[in-house]
Amino acid sequence: MKLSDMFSTLADNARLYEQRVTEWQDQMTSRNDEMLASARKWQETAMQRQDEMNRQIRGYFEEAGENVRNQWQVMQTAWEDQFQKMREKGEEMRAQAMKSGHFPEWAEAYAAQMVGFAQKMQDEAANAIAAATEAKGQGKGTKDV
Repeated sequence: MKLSDMFSTLADNARLYEQRVTEWQDQMTSRNDEMLASARKWQETAMQRQDEMNRQIRGYFEEAGENVRNQWQVMQTAWEDQFQKMREKGEEMRAQAMKSGHFPEWAEAYAAQMVGFAQKMQDEAANAIAAATEAKGQGKGTKDV
């Protein structure tokens, strides 16, 4: 899968999520239990989509040189460590919000923060795609960077 296809998939998933959130908000008051089950199902399928994306990324880097794979692994590990720290802090804050009775406000702020983070990552991905395209076009890439 091309990097541009992966970027398009990410954008499509974001659009789908926004549509679902709008639908969930419209229906939340009348069908709360059913909507919670739907949200959980969406989360499960989102995890499946992420697994598929990870598989595709692994396939892409399996074709790269060993040095590139090693550099990627260091970067990937750093991203995953940072994401885990963010998730742990979010869970800590969620527990505090639930105890204080401010969970709905916290959940909305957290969702906005995660969307902002995803947008930053999309920008980074767009820059990376542009740099990769330019490098390939100029023939400056090496087999084992």
